[in-house]
Amino acid sequence: MKSLPAAPSVAAHPEERLSGVVAVTAQTLPEQANALARARNFAEPLIADEVLDTGENTLAHADAVATILRGVGGSEAMQAASYLVHACVHLNKPQEVIAKAFGANFAALAVETTQLMRVQRLSRGAETSAHLVDDPAVQTENVRKMLLAFSRDLRVVMLRLASRLQTLRFCAASKTPVSPGLARESLQVFAPLANRLGIWQIKWEMEDLSFRFIEPDTYKQVAKLLDEKRIEREANMEHLRASLETELVGQGIKAIVQGRPKHIYSIVKKMRGKSLGFEQLFDIRALRVIVPSVPDCYAALGWVHARFVPMAEEFDDYIAKPKGNGYQSLHTVVQQMVDGVACLPIEIQIRTQAMHDHAEHGVAAHWAYKEAGTKGYAGVSARGEYDAKIAVLRQLLAWERDLSGAAPQSGDVLSDRIYVLTPDAAVVELPAGATAVDFAYSVHTNLGHRCRGAKVDGVQVPLNTPLQNGQTVEITAAKEGGPSRDWLNTELGYLVSHRARAKARAWFNAAALHTTVARGREAVEKLLQREGKTAIKLDDLAARLGFKSADDLFEVVGKDEFSLRTIEILLRPPEPVLAPDDYLLLKKTRTSESSPKGGVLVVGVESLMTQLAKCCKPAPPDAILGFITRGKGVSIHRADCSNFREMSVRNGERVIEVEWGSGKKEGVSVYPVDVSVQAADRQGLLRDISEVFTKEKMNVIGVQTQSVKGTAWMTFTVEVADAARLTKVLGVVSEVAGVRSARRR
Repeated sequence: MKSLPAAPSVAAHPEERLSGVVAVTAQTLPEQANALARARNFAEPLIADEVLDTGENTLAHADAVATILRGVGGSEAMQAASYLVHACVHLNKPQEVIAKAFGANFAALAVETTQLMRVQRLSRGAETSAHLVDDPAVQTENVRKMLLAFSRDLRVVMLRLASRLQTLRFCAASKTPVSPGLARESLQVFAPLANRLGIWQIKWEMEDLSFRFIEPDTYKQVAKLLDEKRIEREANMEHLRASLETELVGQGIKAIVQGRPKHIYSIVKKMRGKSLGFEQLFDIRALRVIVPSVPDCYAALGWVHARFVPMAEEFDDYIAKPKGNGYQSLHTVVQQMVDGVACLPIEIQIRTQAMHDHAEHGVAAHWAYKEAGTKGYAGVSARGEYDAKIAVLRQLLAWERDLSGAAPQSGDVLSDRIYVLTPDAAVVELPAGATAVDFAYSVHTNLGHRCRGAKVDGVQVPLNTPLQNGQTVEITAAKEGGPSRDWLNTELGYLVSHRARAKARAWFNAAALHTTVARGREAVEKLLQREGKTAIKLDDLAARLGFKSADDLFEVVGKDEFSLRTIEILLRPPEPVLAPDDYLLLKKTRTSESSPKGGVLVVGVESLMTQLAKCCKPAPPDAILGFITRGKGVSIHRADCSNFREMSVRNGERVIEVEWGSGKKEGVSVYPVDVSVQAADRQGLLRDISEVFTKEKMNVIGVQTQSVKGTAWMTFTVEVADAARLTKVLGVVSEVAGVRSARRR
């Protein structure tokens, strides 16, 4: 294969600098051939003189990331991607350019990793400023899930872990301040992900570095405690290590005994979690025993327990029962005998070499990469008995369930959601295939209703365009208006989210109700105009008809479920007709005789015909007034009757004083009274209420019932001798199951 030319001068234009590299790399296909060197040569003209936000040189950062990936078993292809990722931002069409030089597989990896870097950077900045998600914990949770969504290509996860670890290393070495958002994200997102994948080498270092920036004083304090008597402690541990290794070999167990690194963050967590002092921690003095096979693990354990004093409560067998991330090892804590006294607890881990590799590098230790084009799993496949791909996916799925609290489900859980950004960089979770309209409804219901256009990453797109992970969506909204009926047509693909579809459907239902109410209002108001009753308050009219509000009345009228004739009867009680001006003949002297009908005395009138008004149905001891009719004497109304108030305003000269008679007639006079009952409609309701009136010895002479949307409106006409007793009976009616109110009309 031809040797690569020297990198073009960095002074050249970016596109000119690349032309030679692209031409050469295109000639050196197949894609896998010398990918690392070609990728570095490709990116160097673009990134050699630029620095990252932390101040680190970009090319130096990419070199370090490639080294970290090589250390955890990353393939040459993955290491090559560490350079291509940073080249993307300098290319107008990175997918096309990188695909031409290295193949579509490399292009997809570089572009997707670049997207994730951008999303995470924006999300960190949005923790304190996002309008949609104000809680940093919620924002971090969304970033975690988003990281999983991007992890269809496992190499993206590894690239991001390695890149973040290098950023923390650089800041620690150069004493560059780290933003709280980046440090928290490293500790709360990246380190747990490395733990879930079992890559402890990255997990422990990332935790310690993150903690160093988040709680510098605590970090320094624990580091100082570790440093005190360090030389003496290490000398003792080295002596113990050497003797233990020699004795195990003497027992026929080919063992390698190592000291175990001290991780400050884990020490602090254990001190806080178990309320222990520094000297009470076991893993400050720790050894690791590596043996050839599983039987050797248990043989070594038996000898260690015989050689030292074991602390039974501190023993864990992670070989028989591995941790969720596949970690396996025997953990025991023993005490060394000094002058016949057990002291100095020591933690000892016993494992095979394969278990040790897995503990240090996780599933990455088993990854054997082979570029397989479209036939492979995003270009990555595993060989051998250990299927790395399946193992990693299981860990990611389990981690997602841990975060969400969801139960395991069948199917591709990673592909059922996407994560996009608002212009304010807040993360929005949507179902896979969601559109800009789904996004608008997720941000705010009213924004969804008024959505008229959308830009995705600054480009105008049709509203039914499916969104992709990491895109920034900006909605163009009308000042007023509602959704389109096309949105509810599933074949057109405007709405995927069930929640968004329900919101759009609710808007149309509300609009239809508004139209119905308007039609009902118009009909009722026309009736009132014809009857000359425009002074009546609509809410009062609705209440007299048994409705909670005027709109409830208008709704049933608009649906033709309530007859306007019922309102006419209420507004126009039958009124007898007398000859004109006959009321002038009633100017006589007052008598004390009771009226022969109704038990009513009319002041200044003797033996005058009276009638009880049907609109208000008065009964003793109601305050009453009389109105001289044209034909049938005096109509008796309750003093608070709205009809009487209207008639007295128009014809005040017809009003006359009346009072209840003495009641000395034979028998007891009874009076019809209307009672309005509102209740939750149910079977047997009418029967139960009627039984109350029967037990109270009140005769029911009429019943009207109506059910509207599960509410029963009932009007009972009962005969009473004394209206005051009716109040007590209505109290009993109110106690019937389902009754909400019972009152006299």
